[in-house]
Formats: sequence, C-alpha cells, structure tokens
Amino acid sequence: MTLRCREAGATAGGKTLLEGATVEFQPGRLTAILGPNGAGKSTLLSLLGGQRRPCRGAVQLDGIDLQAHAPQALALRRAVMPQESAVAFEFTAREVVELGRFPHRRRPSRHEDGIVPQAMEATGVAALAGRVLNTLSGGEKARVHLARALAQVWEARPDGAARWLLLDEPTAALDLAHQHHALRLLRGWAREEGVGVVAVLHDLNLALRYADDVVVLRNGAACRAGPAATVLEQALIARVWGVDCRSVAGADGVVQYLFG
Repeated sequence: MTLRCREAGATAGGKTLLEGATVEFQPGRLTAILGPNGAGKSTLLSLLGGQRRPCRGAVQLDGIDLQAHAPQALALRRAVMPQESAVAFEFTAREVVELGRFPHRRRPSRHEDGIVPQAMEATGVAALAGRVLNTLSGGEKARVHLARALAQVWEARPDGAARWLLLDEPTAALDLAHQHHALRLLRGWAREEGVGVVAVLHDLNLALRYADDVVVLRNGAACRAGPAATVLEQALIARVWGVDCRSVAGADGVVQYLFG
C-alpha cells in the first residue's frame, strides 16, 4: 500500500535534477517534501505522480512499478495538483472541479451529484462556482484546483486500494488563513480517510505543525526523512537552508522556529 522511490534519478538537458532518491510514503499520513529552491522537490513529486519517468531506479506503487499500472486505474486513486494549472478555455470554477470526476465517468458513484459541491465547500470556493476560472485571484484558483484534486479521490475505493493526493506547493498562493485551513483539511483527509497526502512546502513551520513526516532534499538528493518533529532540528536547518533559528513552543505545545 506504499508509494516508494528506490534509487530514483531524473535529468533534463544534461543536468541532474534528482539523484539516487530512496524514499517511502505511507497512506494515512501527510508527508511534506522540503528543501531549498532547486533541491528537486517538484521533480520528486513528478516522479511520484508519473508525469516524469526516472532515468534510473524505480518508482513503485504497492510494490509494482508505477509505469506498469494502467493510467485509468491510477487516475481513479491518485490526484495531482501541479504548481501551475493553466486552463485555456473559459471554464467556470465548477467545471474545473468537475474535471476531477472525469476518470469515474464509466462507473459513477451513487453519490456523484454531491461530490463536486462538497469538494468546493471543503476548500471554501462554493460561492465561486459560476465564476470563470481565469477571472479569479491566484489564491482562489489554487483552492479551486485543490477542490478538483479532492473530488478525484473523494470516495474510498471498492477494492480497498489506498488513495493518494500529490500536491506541488498547494499553499504558495494562499493567504495566512487559507494556508492553515488547507493543511488542516489535508491532515484530516490523511488521518480520517486514510489518504496518502504528499505535499511540497516551503514553510518549515507549517510542516512542523501539520505534517506527520517530512522528506528533506538538498542538491537533488534526499538527505533526511522521518517524523517532522524529529527531522527538523536546528542543526539540519542551518546545514540545508543556511539560516539560523531558535525554537519556541506555541500555546498548543507545537514547536515553531523564529529565523534571523
């Protein structure tokens, strides 16, 4: 039931983007992929989602090479939210979210009519349903695309196969309140629905607060992986990001870092 990279590498234009990454992701957990710019975070996510094939090594889902899974079968249980999702046509927000249900068109759910409205309500975009996507703000678009991803894997699979959400910087365009709302939602999906959530993040404090596990990349390699509170130590942050920090405990006991 795991999603795993084994010695996976990726190149582009003769440049190594990711080298020898061996990482395992578990369903029912929110895992944050972290690292400086250019560390290989989006590359790793694209390997996990099947948008890019590894030039060496392998990516496996349930112990089977990802490329051996039928694309239609993958689409029923795995949704991807890229950094940028350009929409060339004048689709409304609701129509974009409805695209998430396209893989299920042959065997629609008994609750099909309610899934899209529920997904839009969950991400706070129900009031935008009739608006043309390209007229929305960046944050509103991001929440619409998150709703699309949720709609795609909204219900448990009849065969019990784990569902996966692969999200590339889902909070980058969001304001402070919506960042926390989105990550609370995703953590809830992981813990209550058993969905494997893998998200590229830049904010270490958000990762500490919401992620169960983290994978830290540096120079195209995975340098540390494990529980967020264990991995994200001050010494590692100084080594990987080159910044000093000190820890403080919030009122709820969650450790957060002050930088500078």
